[in-house]
Amino acid sequence: QVQLVESGGGMVQAGGSLRLSCAASGRTSSGYVVAWFRQAPGKDREFVAYIGWSGVSTSYADSVEGRFTVSRDNAKNTVYLQMNNLQSEDTARYYCAGSQTVLGSMKWHEYSYWGQGTQVTVSS
Repeated sequence: QVQLVESGGGMVQAGGSLRLSCAASGRTSSGYVVAWFRQAPGKDREFVAYIGWSGVSTSYADSVEGRFTVSRDNAKNTVYLQMNNLQSEDTARYYCAGSQTVLGSMKWHEYSYWGQGTQVTVSS
């Protein structure tokens, strides 16, 4: 089991930046991949970014490509999502999700471990 806790959300003006963190605990030595998802009120949960165990493999949703960067520090058991040039459409609750069995997935239901989420609100 891996436990995940997100932090770093908040309110920012359009064009601003935030960095989200996803701290992992538990059986992290077994390795795990992480994806970020977000969900706005009334909308489906959507994939944002993915990072593999080593940090070399990453992928992004088209809507955030070039603005968001996912990274990880395995010594700290933490995954980051740097979000730049935020826009109002980025407003959502952001969740990090982990898996020790599925690689590269953009499907939220394939992830076993979830944090509680952190709210990001972008004002225009």
